[in-house]
Parts: sequence; C-alpha cells; structure tokens
Amino acid sequence: MRSRSALWYILPIFIGLSVFTVGPVVASLILSFTHYGISETPTFIGTANYVELLRSSLFWQVLGNTLYYVLLYVPASIVVSLALALLIEKKIRGIAIFRTIYFLPVVTSMVAGAIIWSWLYNSDIGLLNYILSLLGITGPKWLQDPHWALPAIAIMSIWKNAGYNMMIFLAGLSTIPKDYHEAARLDGARSWYRFLYVTLPLLSPVTFFVLAVTTIGAFQVFEQTFVMTNGGPGTSTLTLSYYIWQTAFKFFDLGSASALGYLFFVLIVIVTALQFLIRRKWVVQQ
Repeated sequence: MRSRSALWYILPIFIGLSVFTVGPVVASLILSFTHYGISETPTFIGTANYVELLRSSLFWQVLGNTLYYVLLYVPASIVVSLALALLIEKKIRGIAIFRTIYFLPVVTSMVAGAIIWSWLYNSDIGLLNYILSLLGITGPKWLQDPHWALPAIAIMSIWKNAGYNMMIFLAGLSTIPKDYHEAARLDGARSWYRFLYVTLPLLSPVTFFVLAVTTIGAFQVFEQTFVMTNGGPGTSTLTLSYYIWQTAFKFFDLGSASALGYLFFVLIVIVTALQFLIRRKWVVQQ
C-alpha cells in the first residue's frame, strides 16, 4: 500500500518529466536524422544533417565564436567572483550592503541588463566611450566592431553573473578552518603567500564546481547575443545556441537544428569530461 501511495505522489513529476524533458529529447534525436521543415512531412535522410554541418564553414566559425567567448568569459568571471568574495568576506560595518549590491545583477533580467549595456556601449552617446574620452582615449564601436563585439558581450555577462559565483566562493571561504591561516601567519607567511598556499588549495573543490558550472553556462550564451547584436556584426557573435535558434525558428530547418543540438550536447559532454579528468591534478581532496 505504501509503495502504491508513493507512486501516486511521484506520478505528476514523472508525467511532467516525460512530456517536457524526455519526450522532446527523444523527438529531437529522431528529427536530427530527417529533413523537416515547418510545413513539411519529416523525411528520413540518415546522418546527412550531421555530415552537412561538419562540412559547413559557418558551423566551424560559430564553434570558434563560442569557444572564444568561453575563453574570454570563464577565467575572467572566476577571477572577478573570487576577488569579490575575498573583499566581502571581511567583517566590517555595512558589508551586507555591498553583498546585496554585488548580487543585484544576478536577479536582474538578462534582457533588461542587455538593453542597458547596449546603451552603455553606444559609440556615440554611450557612457563607456564618454569616460574613455575624458581620459583622452577614443573608444571603439563596441557592438558594431567584429573584433570588440564578443568581448563586449563577455564583459556584460561577467557583470551579470559574477555575483552568483561570488556567493559560492564566499560559502567555500567560510569552510576553511582559521587554524591554517593562523599557523601560516605564525610561520611568517605574508597575506599573499597565505592566499596562494592555503586559501587557493583548500578552495579548489569549490573552484572546480564553479569552473564546471560556469563553463556549461558560457556555452549556452543566447540572450545577450540575441538582444545586443543579433549575431552580428556579420557572424562575429553568432554562437551555437543562437545558431540553433536561428536554424530552427528563422530558417525553419528543424532537422538541422536538432542535429546541431546534439553536436552541441556532445561538445559540452567532452569539455566537462576533460575537466573531470584534469581535476585530479589540481583539486585538493579534503
């Protein structure tokens, strides 16, 4: 009787998971082997979608854009988040206010943040170029320049998400025993060496978690490019997530979009697996 009652409790979750998660995953896998337009009947074509994508120069350019964004965003985001966590870890009066301020972008709508930053990046009336002009520097055309557009999006993303990782690092810092720092201080270690040889090693499990989660999130960048650049100028900010959306809902090629989604999935699995393999060399097991 108890097992039957338990089944009734989990039935709504099971139905929701089947209809909205497992079902679409299986359906998209099947569609990836078909030619399927929005008003067409799916036609089985085998692996033609995958072969065509791998032969496409645009696909490799989009993949390069995505990897470039990940390399720009992930290390800088982790460094900024850790620096903020170290700053607000100090027990001084009013520190809770700064914690709130730093965390506010996380709860701000991504679309709203992207619109605000689009104005900040405006080459004619934007605040950033105005500040640079006061310093005697001619600011770039941020979102109109193919060389600056993706770094500009990465900067905006760091502002948006650094507060989330900051809180994770802050929680990790609170678990480090104070005895280690006291012992290092008594041995004459300066603050930089205590950070380098005590804090960082003991924080490495948390750093690995932040690295893995941030990397996966970086690969899925979409709203920023959709709102701020629409994939441009040209194809300089066309990332995999945006390319999948464009293929499916702009060009209505659902078969190729499904194949793109699974290539995207394989890429994330490979990158994550590599991170787990490498972690043994630098993550300290406590």
